Amino acid sequence: MRRAVATLLLAAGCLAAAGIGSAAPVIERATKGERCVEDVASMRRNHMRFLEHQRDATVHGGIRGAKHSLKGCIDCHASARTGSVAQAPTDFCVSCHAYTAVRIDCFECHATKPSAGVMR
Repeated sequence: MRRAVATLLLAAGCLAAAGIGSAAPVIERATKGERCVEDVASMRRNHMRFLEHQRDATVHGGIRGAKHSLKGCIDCHASARTGSVAQAPTDFCVSCHAYTAVRIDCFECHATKPSAGVMR
């Protein structure tokens, strides 16, 4: 039984590495702003650390609206089609997290759409 499970996991890993069975993420350009608050490579690798640090600063220090706020990300990256970062499979957050098989739990509490005052 263990051998069959190991073989299945190895096969799934090889298919994923080859790009078979998992579509590459669809990255829509940001709808607002000139450029991101960090370079692309840094955001891909560290965005969760930035968001966690900002979360702690907000919860413990009351510091809102800083450089790495989740609200700022949503305001810039919400899809022009859905108005959300996590409503459809091609929305900004969902697309990459599905591709990398990482569960997003931010939106269990936080809104996935920009605040009412943000217009495109």
